[in-house]
Amino acid sequence: MARTALIVEDDETLADLLATVLRGMDFSPTVMYAGAAAAQWVRENHPDVVLLDLMLPDISGFDICEKIKLDRETNLTPIIIATALTHHSELLRGLRVGANYYLTKPFNIDQLQFAVDQVIAKRDELIKSGASGEVSFELKSDTKYLAEMNSMISSLLLFSGLTNDQVYHLGTAVREMGNNAIEWGNRKQVDQPVSITYRIDPEKIVIVVRDNGSGFDREDLPHAACEDDPVSHLEVREQKGLRMGGFGIFMTRGLVDEMKYNEKGNEVTLIKHFAPKQSPAPTSP
Repeated sequence: MARTALIVEDDETLADLLATVLRGMDFSPTVMYAGAAAAQWVRENHPDVVLLDLMLPDISGFDICEKIKLDRETNLTPIIIATALTHHSELLRGLRVGANYYLTKPFNIDQLQFAVDQVIAKRDELIKSGASGEVSFELKSDTKYLAEMNSMISSLLLFSGLTNDQVYHLGTAVREMGNNAIEWGNRKQVDQPVSITYRIDPEKIVIVVRDNGSGFDREDLPHAACEDDPVSHLEVREQKGLRMGGFGIFMTRGLVDEMKYNEKGNEVTLIKHFAPKQSPAPTSP
């Protein structure tokens, strides 16, 4: 049985060519020359892959991608952005709204085949692991972009099954770890990326925050609060000329159920479990 694909491309000649190529890859493609109906079509038809142009006559491809990725019903749908926009800012924006791959025009059949194979393999891996959704973001090391991303994460969390308190706690934890990644990991070098991956597993939400820095030794952080003595670090910070603070890691540990760093120290995993479902009360005979 042929896999299905949606092509959203306003250049009719290119759209028809892409459809022909995908048929050769054993896909059954649907073509749209405008984007307004694309997200709803994806929700109703669940294609195996979406090829999405960014410059459409009626709606931005960025907006379509974001809408598909913020919908839990369509979150796992692989999206390949296929565009002539090549500036680094467009690439980052595409990744920020959850695109799985960024393919710049002109591209050849081998490049398209590689992109399709990559995004579908990733989707299948997530489904096999039991995940019901994943979005990866990449942003510049600037708190302005972190605030935008955290707003999107909060929107996702509201539809995740977490309670309102859990959403608030996890959103706060992501903000704290994102700030640490920007300030301490990437040393506020704006062009150094911070990646944040959000995944829905059967019993929990997993968020991974990774910076591009050299990492750190978690046992040697005299400028950060610790459980045994949460305020002595303030004197160290004053001596080093650092701003008031240092509570991020300490606070985050209390906001999530699990918090793990990789060996290098430049990646932190935050885990929040869904509240246990209440068993129905027994009925009287």
